[in-house]
Amino acid sequence: MTTAIIPGSFDPITLGHLNIVRRAAKIFDRVIVCVMKNRAKTPMFTIEERMDMVRRSTKRFGNVEVSTTDVLLAEYAKQFEGAVIVKGLRAVSDFDYEFQIALVNKKMNPSLDTLFLTSSEKYTFLSSTVVKEMAAYGADLSELVPKEIIADIVEKTKIRRQTEK
Repeated sequence: MTTAIIPGSFDPITLGHLNIVRRAAKIFDRVIVCVMKNRAKTPMFTIEERMDMVRRSTKRFGNVEVSTTDVLLAEYAKQFEGAVIVKGLRAVSDFDYEFQIALVNKKMNPSLDTLFLTSSEKYTFLSSTVVKEMAAYGADLSELVPKEIIADIVEKTKIRRQTEK
């Protein structure tokens, strides 16, 4: 069984992320979307909220599961024989960063490979940061995130606005 691990903070999951998950699900027998903590970011949603949103957004794919870990990705991947990391790339700048991370992962876990999938062109502009900014201004999110989680983002944005006043 071939296993792909798609790591990310998914704060929140976007249609661009979902496009990568959908495509990986066609290539691999098993896809694990691993919701990670990114120490460089202050998340809008908790790990549990993000995992729930990813589960609801990916439930249509029979071979996709959602997980999290508090260990380094290269260590986490060791529990899955022959696992491959799948990362989506929007631009050349993404490649520079992700290539460096792939090399570090390979150094820590020599059997771990990383597969890069280029983003579908309609999602090259899309990031979780863009979604949060658009939500803060009350923009329509229907072409940015899965419909299953729009209400979560709107509600969290409303709560954040109230606490910032």
